[in-house]
Amino acid sequence: MDREKYLSHPSFKGIEPFKNKIWLSSPTMHGEEQKWVDEAIRTNWVSTVGANINEVERMTAEKVGCKYAVALSSGTASLHLAVKLAGERLYGQSKIGHGTLEGKRVFCSDMTFDATVNPVAYEGGEAVFIDTEYDTWNMDPIALEKAFEIYPDVKLIVVAHLYGTPGKIDEIRAVADKHGALIIEDAAESFGATYKGRQTGNFGDYGAISHNGNKIITSSSSGMLLTNSKEDADKARKWSTQSREDAPWYQHEELGYNYRMSNITAGVLRGQLSYLEEHIRQKKEIYFRYKEGLEDLPVSMNPIPANCEPNYWLSCLLIDKEAMCRQMRSEQETLYVSEPGKSCPTEILEALMAFNAEGRPIWKPMHMQPIYRMNGFVTRKGNGRGRSNAYISGESAVDVGADIFERGLCLPSDNKMKPKEQDRIIEIIKRCFE
Repeated sequence: MDREKYLSHPSFKGIEPFKNKIWLSSPTMHGEEQKWVDEAIRTNWVSTVGANINEVERMTAEKVGCKYAVALSSGTASLHLAVKLAGERLYGQSKIGHGTLEGKRVFCSDMTFDATVNPVAYEGGEAVFIDTEYDTWNMDPIALEKAFEIYPDVKLIVVAHLYGTPGKIDEIRAVADKHGALIIEDAAESFGATYKGRQTGNFGDYGAISHNGNKIITSSSSGMLLTNSKEDADKARKWSTQSREDAPWYQHEELGYNYRMSNITAGVLRGQLSYLEEHIRQKKEIYFRYKEGLEDLPVSMNPIPANCEPNYWLSCLLIDKEAMCRQMRSEQETLYVSEPGKSCPTEILEALMAFNAEGRPIWKPMHMQPIYRMNGFVTRKGNGRGRSNAYISGESAVDVGADIFERGLCLPSDNKMKPKEQDRIIEIIKRCFE
């Protein structure tokens, strides 16, 4: 990216680069965190046990409305143990060296971060990706039903809530119940969001939350497994501490992992939890300031359904099809042709970068990722693979996720961004369409 190309371009005349970088979403500390970290150090509980861990489990379960929360080292660890629990529940305990999902297919959200679906591979399963719908940018229940027509033996669904907006949970649950399938709810990005007044993470048979550095609240790196089963919560805690048995020596009957949350990390999270609603309020203000400031452009914001309240973690932009300049992406590079009155995600992201602000492309759908290029993919029209054959007549399959990826981008959404700074970002975006 040629930074000077933007700074010196007549279209951006009068706009000054940000002295301090405007981040996509960075940690926001309040001071309360230090109190609990210091307490852990003062009392010498610098380990994977301690009061901070116990308290954040209690506080999280109470917030979400589930019976048990298990504090783990990351959201990915939480999803992995959720997948393992679901696999054992469906198919029984696996042999050492073999996953609980070996030889089994699992339906997964297509438009998500790869941590949602990688745990399926950890357990030897094969992810089949379900296309996205435009109303929430999440798993399409119609495509999910179509997937059961193609793969009737599937018994597990992993569904994510993208960018903090709940998906069509009731419709997805109805499809799952019809086919006797379990649901793992990836609420990594949606902690604090509600669907019909109920917290996300509490709709599936298992749920998972992430607290990494750019989430709505953070501990630097940790996560939570959510469940209403005491047996499953106890088993997850056991697995997360190398599956040590109740014996006077190290004894193991099951494969375990080093997944338990640190009491130090839990101290940071303990201080963060009381600020969740404040962060959501700040993110919401950012979303609607973008929505108002960009309303004259041929763009739309990521949708907010009427029956939910997102956590507004990231504000995203979708460019109208008619307003897209020509853009081409390889696996690692992008080319575009600037056109008057039009723009594209690459041009906007490069312009933001030139002025010292961070945006991101929309998460690249899983069915487009090189690692999963051979996995199944289902749209509401059926099989989404192999639709380019010249001998297939009629309209090609609708690939909603690919379309959103092509036309969308994540805007700087840091809750420490000042209104005047956001106004400058809005102006930069407007100039891209001149």
